Amino acid sequence: MNEIKKKDTGMLIGDKYLLSIKEAGEYFNIGTKKMRRLAEDNLGSFSVFCGNRYLIIRTKFEEFICKTSTI
Repeated sequence: MNEIKKKDTGMLIGDKYLLSIKEAGEYFNIGTKKMRRLAEDNLGSFSVFCGNRYLIIRTKFEEFICKTSTI
C-alpha cells in the first residue's frame, strides 16, 4: 500500500501526514465523492479545511476506519 507515489514530489503517500481527497481515495481505495463527504462530516476529527480544500490526517483516518464498521 505504501508503494503509491505522488508524481510531482516522488514521496510515498504512506509517508505523508496530510493527504488530499484524491490521494486519500487512492490510498484507502475509497471514491473521491465518498472521501469528500467523510471529510465534510468529520471536520476536526480526521480532516482539516485548508484554504479551499479538505485535507485528511492519514493516521487519524486509519484509526477512524478501525473503529467504524461501515463507511
